[in-house]
Amino acid sequence: MRLFVTVFLAVILLSCKEEKTTPVSMKEDVSILADDTFNGRRTGTEGEKKAAEYIKKRFTSIGLQPRGYEGNYTQTFSFRSSSDPHKETEFTSISDSTTTGTNVVGYIDNKAENTVIIGAHYDHLGMGGEGSLYREGEAIHNGADDNASGVAILLKLAEHLQAKQSKDSLQNNNYLFIAFSGEEEGLLGSNYFVKNPTIDTKKVSYMINMDMVGRLNEEKTLAVHGVGSSPVFKQTLFANNDANLNIVEHESGVGPSDHTSFYLADIPVLHFFTGQHEDYHKPGDDAEKLNYEGMKMVFDYIFNIISDLDDNGKLAFKKTKNESEVVPDFKVTLGVVPDYLFDGEGMRIDGVSEDRPAQKAGLQKGDVVKKMGEHEITDMMSYMESLSKFEKGQTATVTIERDGKLIEAEVTF
Repeated sequence: MRLFVTVFLAVILLSCKEEKTTPVSMKEDVSILADDTFNGRRTGTEGEKKAAEYIKKRFTSIGLQPRGYEGNYTQTFSFRSSSDPHKETEFTSISDSTTTGTNVVGYIDNKAENTVIIGAHYDHLGMGGEGSLYREGEAIHNGADDNASGVAILLKLAEHLQAKQSKDSLQNNNYLFIAFSGEEEGLLGSNYFVKNPTIDTKKVSYMINMDMVGRLNEEKTLAVHGVGSSPVFKQTLFANNDANLNIVEHESGVGPSDHTSFYLADIPVLHFFTGQHEDYHKPGDDAEKLNYEGMKMVFDYIFNIISDLDDNGKLAFKKTKNESEVVPDFKVTLGVVPDYLFDGEGMRIDGVSEDRPAQKAGLQKGDVVKKMGEHEITDMMSYMESLSKFEKGQTATVTIERDGKLIEAEVTF
């Protein structure tokens, strides 16, 4: 596979010199980025730098203008490591930093008044370690879904929007494409860009983010976050659902991905996500497991939304109901992966980590947590708030719904 990557990069380099380029499929982009060549793309590693170079070459071949620093496609940032995306990151000078990450930034300049930002993170967990759910030692975490899938759709959007520019259409906005690094470390790349923008962010109409969009399920369920961050979004999402996707809407502009950084800067955001799975943050998240037909559906949907919003001018920003809420501090964990596609009452479990409180108590994938101790669980926020009430070593009765029946389990944190 490494030979294929080398040959493919050579083809990309040659295509940059030609007037017409052969479009690269989303499957090819994912296969390259999720190859062992990049060793899991952890921020600050040689693998991350090589992946950034690949994305830079793709931006060049598509015809995007560089919009990083000093006429380059790249924007580097240095930081002291922190794994909490909800705490202020301390960015440092290169001389006293511990890690340096790289955003890759490309631009379509339509000489328009406003700009649309389209983003996806390309970093992942490298060989595992902190953030990994794998418990059997070091292994390459290729992150095909998380988030080579989002980068592949970003690149396909860039190709199509660049083609539209040459045909004198969809020119009412400029388009800025950002492949973020440092997302897995705590939204660092997007946070840094918002604080050190390479365009005038006061003229940004809205931001689109794609994170884990490669495993559309049989029900065609697509979660869209940030729907409440602009008054026009609800109708736009409804009007462009030609593929009859099962859209699960989330009002809040705050969530565990890079759109949050832009929302907190008063920019309307839409974040697209096809859901968790058993390979999340594990070595098994590989390219052959993705649903590429589903990715095409997600791409078409987002492209239609962008096209529909082309003549809307600068979108109005609206604070969402969770805007001022801070994720509660908690000392314990249940040891589960929440199902972010679930729109019912409670918190549905999408995965159970080995040797953690939930597994020891017999909780299973598909269980819906309805109550923890005396605390009712109605959604994700109430679940997190309830966790903050417990101490390590404490035992609580957790009520779950399984197959339509309520079951109680004793959980020791």
